[in-house]
Amino acid sequence: MIRVTGWGWLAYGLAIAIVAMDQVAKVWIVGGLHLIPGLSVDIWGPLRLTLVRNTGVSFGLFHGDAPWTRWALAGFSLAVAVVLAMWGRRAARPLTGLSVGLIMGGAVGNLIDRVRYGSVLDFIDVTQLHFPWVFNVGDSAITVGIVLLLAENLLSSRATPA
Repeated sequence: MIRVTGWGWLAYGLAIAIVAMDQVAKVWIVGGLHLIPGLSVDIWGPLRLTLVRNTGVSFGLFHGDAPWTRWALAGFSLAVAVVLAMWGRRAARPLTGLSVGLIMGGAVGNLIDRVRYGSVLDFIDVTQLHFPWVFNVGDSAITVGIVLLLAENLLSSRATPA
């Protein structure tokens, strides 16, 4: 029988919540607002909505229109989600569960996009702040999760005497 720690359940629950928020936001952007790729809608200050179809990975790296790219990146996202699911079930600390859940949810949200649309739908645009990319809810969760995971590792390594 597979045992899951309490923090592992946190990771799984948070991942499900992130996937739901990510997909609902994308349905709203595409179906509700009917955004046209490349057209921006100003929201507030430097924040605007701009629909971008990202066929690559983070920041558009490995951008390509070849059909194998879609499935290779989908396979990679699936592998990452499976590894995180195995790691998450053994999470012994709250920050680990939180971090793994955020990263796993973002990876699954982007995996769904690759299978469903052939690319990841990005729409949060803060390029006016000199960020050179547009991102989505899943990307945000991945970024925050990685930062928290790095912070946890840094803090735990400092707390352990050499």
